[in-house]
Amino acid sequence: MRAWRPLLAVAALSVVLAGCGSEDSPGSTGSTGSASGPWKFTDGSGKVVTADKVPTRIIAHAGEAAALMSFGIKPVGIYADESVKTDSNLKDLDLTGITILGEEWGKIDVEKAASLRPDLIVADWWPAEKAHSGLEEGVDEKSKKLAELAPVVGVAQGKSILELAEGYEDLAESLGAKVDDPQIAANKKRFEASLAKFKEAVAAKPGLTVGAMSPSDDKLYFANPEYAPELLDFQRWGLKVINPGSPDPAFPYWENLSWENADKYQPDLILWDGRSYKPTANAEWGQKQPTWFKIKAAKAGTVAAWPAYWLHTYGHYATELDKLTEAVKAADPNIGD
Repeated sequence: MRAWRPLLAVAALSVVLAGCGSEDSPGSTGSTGSASGPWKFTDGSGKVVTADKVPTRIIAHAGEAAALMSFGIKPVGIYADESVKTDSNLKDLDLTGITILGEEWGKIDVEKAASLRPDLIVADWWPAEKAHSGLEEGVDEKSKKLAELAPVVGVAQGKSILELAEGYEDLAESLGAKVDDPQIAANKKRFEASLAKFKEAVAAKPGLTVGAMSPSDDKLYFANPEYAPELLDFQRWGLKVINPGSPDPAFPYWENLSWENADKYQPDLILWDGRSYKPTANAEWGQKQPTWFKIKAAKAGTVAAWPAYWLHTYGHYATELDKLTEAVKAADPNIGD
């Protein structure tokens, strides 16, 4: 069920989802690649997938679709884990002409997908679960039949979002995309500028500690950076993101804390799962679960959105880094003491 377990618990409460726009789309999206064949790509699992000709009829998972579209590769079909109107990757993209095959985690309309005659399915590879997005344990068995329609490839959710973005650039290029598009270069440049500002803000507060969390009715999930490439990036860039001491052995994305133990960790800044983040939620959780405010940063309102498990492109990353930079600048490095 991947990193979506806490989100699904929160979504049951109708929490409004947050995200960013479509800064990555090149000047003329909706085109497809022009390469011929033969074609091959090394999947995130290590498997080399080959074809006699370059695939053109592509079905993609939401974030992966956004990555391909940022390079001008337009899928014929997309399946998402939530409404495409709220999905952080898709909500501002022009999806005209693209068939939507699902808007709920684990539910894909395979019959409709088959009617699209796909020759490739693009979905992230999740090493912890040894499965591609939408095909993990816990999804509807009917949905898993998507993998019978065409080869499935994707970049691994590994140690860095940058590696993920670069992997999809490689995939797009193999599909015939012109990866030297000026808009793509502009997004990379914007990302580099955002990263420089982020590093500067972090360096100015060397004692600042951060905890990434996702609350639900019955538990507080504390993120394990080892399985969150964006958090590993933040650590690599100097931010002191706390590594939990006891991640769930069966689902190591999180350490599961009872609400009685919500204050086990005392970061100076809380990064809240951005897929369920809204500014008023901090106070609402304090009313629902008073022990939330035993976390000093929660009581102080030092809470910001964390772009959890959805980033795929340089432009989105730049936007989210800018938000985090402001949160770091505003945070008090002594709150958690």
